[in-house]
Amino acid sequence: SMIYQPEKMAQVDQQPHTEKKGFERGFGGRQRRGGDRGQRRGPPEEEWMPVTKLGRLVKAGYISKLEEIYLHSLPIKEHQIIDYFFKDNKEKLKDEVMKIASVQKQTNAGQRTRFKAIVALGDCDGHVGIGVKVAKEVQIAIKGALMSAKLNFIPVRRGYWGNKIGLPHTVPMKVSGKCGSVTVRLIPAPRGTGIVGAPVSKKLIQFAGVQDVFTSSTGKTKTIENFAKATFYALQATYGYLSPDLWKVTPFVKNPFQKYSDELIGFTEDKLKVKEEQINQLSKNFYQTQPKKK
Repeated sequence: SMIYQPEKMAQVDQQPHTEKKGFERGFGGRQRRGGDRGQRRGPPEEEWMPVTKLGRLVKAGYISKLEEIYLHSLPIKEHQIIDYFFKDNKEKLKDEVMKIASVQKQTNAGQRTRFKAIVALGDCDGHVGIGVKVAKEVQIAIKGALMSAKLNFIPVRRGYWGNKIGLPHTVPMKVSGKCGSVTVRLIPAPRGTGIVGAPVSKKLIQFAGVQDVFTSSTGKTKTIENFAKATFYALQATYGYLSPDLWKVTPFVKNPFQKYSDELIGFTEDKLKVKEEQINQLSKNFYQTQPKKK
């Protein structure tokens, strides 16, 4: 039996009325179990510790532009070098997955299927890269292909179709690239033409920062990997020609490894000191944990 208590009823009436959204029961009024998912983005990025001479010079700030690397044809062995040059403007570096293909290998137990990712990368300002990676999972393949594209990041030379008015907008001369049966030819075009080509070649040319160009392709362009690579090799060939405007006497400058040789020795010495300190600390900890003999 319910006892009528006017004092308690008055207290309930005085409480502010909160409007409930959704149904009484169910998930309308509850807080989501996931919480704020936006803040959880995996483990924090580890600080880059360069392992090559070029990486050490880049991180220390001795090399400030990508062109200094390309001028001396220095091989890029660490993908973080490219990230470092675009750290202040990450949106500028664009990438796109061109194709995900499944590849199979016949084994005693049957087929083993893996995924092959082809990724294009560029800053739309004279630099482009392409990467390929095979892995058991799609995400790992894409991540690996992106790293590979950063290691294959190349400069693309741009030029003019006619009079040299304004900024360079097209390829400086007719160039071609070949991969498998696919051959791609890039032909200079007048300003305002745009990129006349298939979607695959168009995307790579856009990433390279070329605004106007005619393309001609032969072979089985349905094979997207070969088509993309042929376009990449054609763009790479733009710096392979010594055109008359490059006949001027070039003032030779020292290679960064020669120029900053003392700094590189300093890096090595510092690294050795750190290693020595770590070894000493480990040995000290080891002896402290050992039980004392009576």
